[in-house]
Amino acid sequence: MTDDPGADSAPTLPLPEPPVRAEWLRLAEALLFASAEPVAEHALAELLPEGANAAAVLSSLQRALAGRGVELVRVGGGWMLRTAEDLAPLLRKRFEVPRRLSRAAVETLAIIAYHQPVTRAEIEDLRGVALSQGTLETLIEAGFVEPKGKREIPGRPTTWGTTKAFLVHFGLASLKDLPRLDELKAAGLLTATPPLPISPMVLEDRHHDPLEEERLPPVDPEGEGR
Repeated sequence: MTDDPGADSAPTLPLPEPPVRAEWLRLAEALLFASAEPVAEHALAELLPEGANAAAVLSSLQRALAGRGVELVRVGGGWMLRTAEDLAPLLRKRFEVPRRLSRAAVETLAIIAYHQPVTRAEIEDLRGVALSQGTLETLIEAGFVEPKGKREIPGRPTTWGTTKAFLVHFGLASLKDLPRLDELKAAGLLTATPPLPISPMVLEDRHHDPLEEERLPPVDPEGEGR
């Protein structure tokens, strides 16, 4: 037994991160810059020399880029270089977006994201209006939704869900990072119609921060009318 009465209550110091060499950071940065898809940690580990810690390299690069014009963010189960959030509005004024989703398409996408896998009939029940084929085709062409199988009910309708490209586009690491439903309704993206039960996959382990800001970008109201 120690004679020091404060020995048991002494704070535990965090372990130091593994050392990271400059050439590892350069390799990681080059890989992220060249990739059009999120880079998984194991993909970087395959390129790094033996003994290099991929997680430490990514963490160090993220700190090095903090406050710069581009930042390293975790999206879609991997890592990507993205424009700094505070600069995005300035760039939107400079670069034209070739095509924007209509309000109906954005609302449909939000319903699919929260209730997936969901059928066309269920989407129509939630929106309170018929879903045009063009709206669904637009989301498919954008790469945001895809078929997720058949519902085991008479007629076996196709069910729809979001894609990895959806997570990447909206800067989400996973579906757990989706904004709350009341935030979407307040933004006008969802009507106040009674919702269907949300898939447990979406709700499982989701954390809730009441001060969290809206993650979805501003919606362009032009397009398909309701």
